[in-house]
Amino acid sequence: MYVCNCFGVTEDQVKKHAEGGACTPRQIASACKAGTDCGSCVRRIQALLGRGACPRRELVEQGEAAVALAPQSPQVELPEAA
Repeated sequence: MYVCNCFGVTEDQVKKHAEGGACTPRQIASACKAGTDCGSCVRRIQALLGRGACPRRELVEQGEAAVALAPQSPQVELPEAA
């Protein structure tokens, strides 16, 4: 069944992107454009995503700061300006 008529995205495609780690309608939109034109499918996408297991969502709901969970990159020292 089609979820997004504007871009021809099906429920199965949305579910596949969700299995691949897309946890929000915005992440689904980045993966396949669904929800980026008229927007009428966004609520259906939200319903398909539900409140299932999404590691990032669970951490946010527990009150953890997402920034604290981001991988830390080594600090690079810049040369001093002359």
